[in-house]
This record gives sequence, structure tokens and C-alpha cells, in this order.
Amino acid sequence: MLERTSTTERYARGVIAAVVAVAALVLAANAGPARASEDHRADQVGQVQQLQRG
Repeated sequence: MLERTSTTERYARGVIAAVVAVAALVLAANAGPARASEDHRADQVGQVQQLQRG
């Protein structure tokens, strides 16, 4: 027959699962591509506008 798990064990598993979930979210958030600086994007917008006008 299956034994009941203790309350302490259940809470410990829950806390461990929460820590693992937070770590996975932090790693996923930092895994994306680097953002371009604002200066480069502003230059690109200016170039596109000039191409559309001319």
C-alpha cells in the first residue's frame, strides 16, 4: 500500500519546483537576442524614409 508523504516533504517539493521554475524563466528571458542600440535604429528609420521619398 502507498504511504502518505509528510507535510514537510510536500512543501519541500513545492519550494524546489518553484525555484526550478523561476530559474527556467530567468534563463529563458536572458536567452533572447541582444537589442540594437537606439542610435542605429534611428539611422535606419531615416534611411527608409529617404528611400520612400526619393
